[in-house]
Amino acid sequence: MEGIDHLADERNKAEFDVDEMKIVWAGSRHAFEVSDRIARLVATDPVFEKSDRARLSRKELFKSTLKKCAHAWKRIIELRLTEEEAGRLRFFVDQPAFVDLHWGMFVPAIKGQGTEEQQEKWLSLANKMQIIGCYAQTELGHGSNVQGLETTATFDPKTDEFVIHSPTQTSSKWWPGGLGKVSTHAVVYARLITDGKDYGVHGFIVQLRSLEDHSPLPNIIVGDIGTKMGNGAYNSMDNGFLMFDQVRIPRNQMLMRLAKVTREGKYVPSDVPKQLMYGTMVYVRQTIVADASNALSRAVCIATRYSAVRRQFGAQNGGIETQVIDYKTQQNRLFPLLASAYAFRFVGEWLKWLYTDVTARLQASDFSTLPEAHACTAGLKSLTTTATADGIEECRKLCGGHGYLWCSGLPELFAVYVPACTYEGDNIVLQLQVARFLMKTVSQLGSGKAPVGTTAYMARAQHLLQCRSGVQKAEDWLNPAVVVEAFEARALRMAVACAKNLSKFENQEQGFSELLAELVEAAIAHCQLIVVSKFIAKLEQDIGGKGVKKQLNNLCYIYALHILHKHLGDFLSTNSITPKQASLANDQLRSLYSQVRPNAVALVDAFNYTDHYLNSVLGRYDGNVYPKLFEEAWKDPLNDSVVPDGYQEYIRPLIKQQLRTARL
Repeated sequence: MEGIDHLADERNKAEFDVDEMKIVWAGSRHAFEVSDRIARLVATDPVFEKSDRARLSRKELFKSTLKKCAHAWKRIIELRLTEEEAGRLRFFVDQPAFVDLHWGMFVPAIKGQGTEEQQEKWLSLANKMQIIGCYAQTELGHGSNVQGLETTATFDPKTDEFVIHSPTQTSSKWWPGGLGKVSTHAVVYARLITDGKDYGVHGFIVQLRSLEDHSPLPNIIVGDIGTKMGNGAYNSMDNGFLMFDQVRIPRNQMLMRLAKVTREGKYVPSDVPKQLMYGTMVYVRQTIVADASNALSRAVCIATRYSAVRRQFGAQNGGIETQVIDYKTQQNRLFPLLASAYAFRFVGEWLKWLYTDVTARLQASDFSTLPEAHACTAGLKSLTTTATADGIEECRKLCGGHGYLWCSGLPELFAVYVPACTYEGDNIVLQLQVARFLMKTVSQLGSGKAPVGTTAYMARAQHLLQCRSGVQKAEDWLNPAVVVEAFEARALRMAVACAKNLSKFENQEQGFSELLAELVEAAIAHCQLIVVSKFIAKLEQDIGGKGVKKQLNNLCYIYALHILHKHLGDFLSTNSITPKQASLANDQLRSLYSQVRPNAVALVDAFNYTDHYLNSVLGRYDGNVYPKLFEEAWKDPLNDSVVPDGYQEYIRPLIKQQLRTARL
């Protein structure tokens, strides 16, 4: 029934001010107002309609993406949107496109690695989109191992040019978004060779296509790598391949902020510290963590609203059936994901602060916190993207059979999101980087060098290795100091156990290789501690009224105690808690689920997503699910005719037993 809010009763149960929570979620009143205004602008513009994406062919989908990007740019100029507003507009358009890589990778690469002169030249063009760029690093044969890249850039002193070349098939650039059909330029990463010496991987600005007719330039082979997972989904992006056959570029198109090659061919490192590169890496990974909270909250919003609409079993004497959200099994799967969405939001906010802090330190030539910041951001990128990809799929299952429909919004969301587990660092490889840093930190504990940042707790190793949790009743698990100490003890003891096992090997690298699985687990424990401690730190701030704070408190401890339950083996095997204390944690968890239950729908309303952005029949704000499912079904091209094409040729002969059989 149109115009009726089928979830009104749920919203009336809320024990907090939803508008206050919207501001907390957005980060500030200003951020909320910008986001709200831009979301509505996009939702009411017919050019940004997206409900038909699954029914488009790849070519149609790609052309519609080009149309949306051009229209978005037109609106950005017409409305004189700020950089912040333009970013929100691209977010709410919600279609993977070449502009994501242009603004997210190409422009930051030139800002981070180009000289002032290079920035002035190239950014003036890129910022007006007079050139469109991508980031060509990954190759067919090498992804995570950047030092293994095979593309070469050989300096020719006779002509003052670099010769860019793909010596093997595996050296083809493979995957860069925007490369396949759109980008006119790329920052290409290649092995710099001058005077016969290989100086490793450096970045070069290379023009790929004509600015007149868009045809590839001579000796460049470029195209799209093909259809990817899902209907619609990431297939709107032209991920590409690229090969060079002795392509010449001017010497000044090498990005020269960190090193340069002189006219004579001499390689000269600059005075700018190479560590500055880490600032860009921290920024990119911070945005990925923010994206994780966006994607997970979107899936949780759909699953929560539908769980409140859907009724199944439990009817007494012909009465109404039970809402699915009232079953403890549903709450046990759904509410930790709701808590995770908020947890990732707040750790993402903290990473923004970390980026600002790291940048300020770098400019003051203070590199002391860099290794820790690098490890921390690597680990949080891995932790949040893995949990989000798994969480979206869990939300699909929480919606039963209807969750498998494209119009639920969940299959496409999963297909769009899941590459995040691989790009910008494979998640297991990243956790191993964290593990290496933890092993180094543990090895220095007795040296007088104090651990910094998120590893500062390791300075209390003597206490954490011996302490026993003081939990005696379920309510004790709502004490922040008790929870944090349990997580610190678990993380430290796992790291120390790995270090002890490593010391048994004469060859450290062989030991590391043997203990990979245990090292990953230790790294995950450390990263989960970071998320828990940052959520608790958020609660100590002046955020919202009493009702808002109570809900965030409940979600914080649901996140922490669910992690404890899920990784109970770690906590017990390290003697961080006892089996009795684990049982009390479960008791407290059930109590928290009951407290969140009346507030669940309001807590996802606080994400402030429009129906256009959610693009989900199951997650509609008004809960009017069943009539809309039928509407979507009728739109399918198979329903254009009552009798299907092929009836006369195949179905009728089958029914009438008129199929001709071949005689041998």
